[in-house]
Amino acid sequence: MNSTFDSIVFDLDGTLWDTCPSCAIAWNNVLKRNGIQFRPITAEDVRAVTGKPHETCIRETFLGLPEDLIQIIFAQTIEEDNRVVRERGGELYPSVRDRLPHLARKVPLFIVSNCQAGYIETFMEWTGFHSLFRDFECWGNTGKPKTDNLRSLVLRNNLRKPLMVGDAEGDQKAARDCEIPFAFVQYGFGKCQNPDYSYQNFDDLVSEFLK
Repeated sequence: MNSTFDSIVFDLDGTLWDTCPSCAIAWNNVLKRNGIQFRPITAEDVRAVTGKPHETCIRETFLGLPEDLIQIIFAQTIEEDNRVVRERGGELYPSVRDRLPHLARKVPLFIVSNCQAGYIETFMEWTGFHSLFRDFECWGNTGKPKTDNLRSLVLRNNLRKPLMVGDAEGDQKAARDCEIPFAFVQYGFGKCQNPDYSYQNFDDLVSEFLK
């Protein structure tokens, strides 16, 4: 596979790292700050919706709350997520820190995520991975779905044979819509049917490109 593609476009959450415990703290901070009565949010609550646009995550998690409170939580968790993740970080999946620099020397790397604005920058700051990625795009910057953001990134970087790597059906759909091959990482949050490639761990993915 190493000669088949000229670039790799990664999803972020569930593919490169997991910040669900930090985001759960952030969401609980917002509830407490505003006196909103709701059960405590857990990392599993966040994990259940991760990968969707932030507003969708909030609406699906806080079912039953009135619209005015949904809007407060939506607006404030965008900033609080970034603040808490900047302080606490996330958990990089095994081999990502050691192997990603080797992969970046082999093939140009990119990120497309459904996260809020500033989140990818926080990822770069916390990991020190700024130099490893050529470009990125997200829902928070454009307000557009992952398909549109993936297509935009591919076009502006003149990518001819990119591979999309992700952990969820939304990642696979975006790749299919853009007619890009999709590699599914089995260790993430979601499940996919009939991906073009599938890897149990990050090391196996990198090894394909470094053969």
